[in-house]
Amino acid sequence: MNKMNKIKKIYQILLNEHGKQGWWPAKSNNKKFEIIIGAILTQNTAWRNVEISIKNLAKNNLIDINKIKKINSNKLKNLIKSSGFFNQKAERLKIIANHLSNYKNLNEFFKRPGKEIRQELLSIKGIGHETADSILLYAGSKPFFVIDAYTRRIFYRFGICNENIEYEDLQNLFIQALPKSIRLYKEYHALLDETAKKYCKKNPLCFKCPLKKYCKKKK
Repeated sequence: MNKMNKIKKIYQILLNEHGKQGWWPAKSNNKKFEIIIGAILTQNTAWRNVEISIKNLAKNNLIDINKIKKINSNKLKNLIKSSGFFNQKAERLKIIANHLSNYKNLNEFFKRPGKEIRQELLSIKGIGHETADSILLYAGSKPFFVIDAYTRRIFYRFGICNENIEYEDLQNLFIQALPKSIRLYKEYHALLDETAKKYCKKNPLCFKCPLKKYCKKKK
C-alpha cells in the first residue's frame, strides 16, 4: 500500500475505533476566541492543564478580546498558571488580543483568504505553524491540516515520513492524500491525538493499537 492510500486507510480505522471526536471542545459564547486562547495555551502542555486555565478565564468573564487586552498581567498569569510557561503565555495572549482588536470582530478577521491570514498569524510573536493552523482550522474553518508532535510520531513509526520531516512537507502529504474537507481535517487531527494519547505514546502500547498492522516500529 502506498503512502497516500495508507493515510486514507488510517483515517477510517481510527474513526471506527474512536468515533467522531467533535473537536475543538469550546464551550463559551465566544467560541472562536476561546479556540484561539486554547491554541496558544496548549503549547508545550497537556490539554487537561489548558482546560483548567480556560475555566478560570471563563469564570472571570475573560473569553473576550478587549478584556484580555485590559486585564492586569499578573492576574492573567495567575489564572492561566495551570498551562505552564504562564509568563510567556500571558504575554502572548495580550499580543494576540491587541492584534485582533484592530478588526471589527473575528468574522471580519477570518473572512479573508486563508493564506493571507496564515502569513499574518505567523508574523505575530509566539505563533508558529501548528498554532496558526489550529486557529485557521478550528476557529476560522479554513482547510489547513494541523501537524503536531503526535502526528509526526505516528507517521514516523509507520514509515511514512522521517523523524525530522519539515512541518509543511508532512502537511503536504495529508493535503495530497485527502479530499480538501474542513470536517475531515478536524476529525483526522483529533483522532491522531487520541491515538497517540492512548496507544502511540513515547513508550508505545503497540499490542493494543488498532494501527499495529501498519506500524514499522512496533514492539
